[in-house]
Amino acid sequence: MTKINIIGQSREALNAQFVELGLPSFRVQQVWNWLYHHGVRNFDAMTNIAAPGREILSNFYTIERPHVAQAQASTDGTQKWLLRFSDNQEAETVHIPEVDRGTLCISSQVGCTLTCSFCHTGTQMLVRNLTSAEIVGQVMVARDVFNEWPTPIGNRHISNVVLMGMGEPLYNYENVATAIKILTDEKGINLSKRKITLSTSGVVPMIEQCGRDLGVSLAISLHAVTDELRNELVPLNRKYPIKELLEACRQYPNLSNARRITFEYVMLKGVNDSVAEARKLVQLIKGIPAKINLIPFNPWPGSPYECSTPQAISAFAEVVYRAGYASPVRTPRGRDILAACGQLKSESMRQRKSKCSSEAA
Repeated sequence: MTKINIIGQSREALNAQFVELGLPSFRVQQVWNWLYHHGVRNFDAMTNIAAPGREILSNFYTIERPHVAQAQASTDGTQKWLLRFSDNQEAETVHIPEVDRGTLCISSQVGCTLTCSFCHTGTQMLVRNLTSAEIVGQVMVARDVFNEWPTPIGNRHISNVVLMGMGEPLYNYENVATAIKILTDEKGINLSKRKITLSTSGVVPMIEQCGRDLGVSLAISLHAVTDELRNELVPLNRKYPIKELLEACRQYPNLSNARRITFEYVMLKGVNDSVAEARKLVQLIKGIPAKINLIPFNPWPGSPYECSTPQAISAFAEVVYRAGYASPVRTPRGRDILAACGQLKSESMRQRKSKCSSEAA
């Protein structure tokens, strides 16, 4: 019998499985606590479960995390891990330390179903979706690195999680949703929903469901103010144009000044960085509680773009700020190890699987 990885299983799934195994339902909470609060790696460490129960668990389950195939550290403190999964496919995870927080950028797919022209990941074909175990496993590996078990109450190395790594999260919704519910479970890893941000290129039909089911913060990869240019930069725009995308943002559940949408806007020299485009941007998002995250373009080998000049970025930001929107310019982090926004790309370059193609259609 092939054992099941117990990491990434929802509470509901574990309840049903434990009933079949003849284990009492209260064991679910005990196991959950050991896995996600204490971070144990084997069932023998679950000392409040009698030996026969631990034997049943070890006969049916494994406790598997991704393998760190490569670890890199930037001069600015950013760390990047190339994680290898059981089928030898790989994805990248990045930790960004800051004075008041530690942000972990995780992936949702091996490769990406989208082909955004400014993004290094977009040059890698989609291989497959990550499972909920592989998504949660990225957070667990990072906490292993920082020896952050049991779950601390404050001063965490990993206080924020952003789904801004490889892949489009809303094209892997079920696995992403299961993973987020595990990450936010207060009896385990216990991250606040407000500390998790899901970034999408604009899968319009899934945005409302994401807000309703998960209640996490939403970030939109916008990057252009006309459909003509966005069709080039973010080809998904041909399917879900700007007007439809912004209407979905206006309808995002629980949207308020306290729960703003972040619009991400990569600054590309001579492409989308004019003052006129800044004025158009604030017109487009008028009435949406939002902030604009301006991202200096991070170069990667073979890229056709250059980063906007500091003067152009400053002028753009000033227009946005004067319109009443926060317009922070993201400080590039981890550029020297290709860990910055838009630079992630694993070594997994195998052909896309037909199953993932049908899921992303």
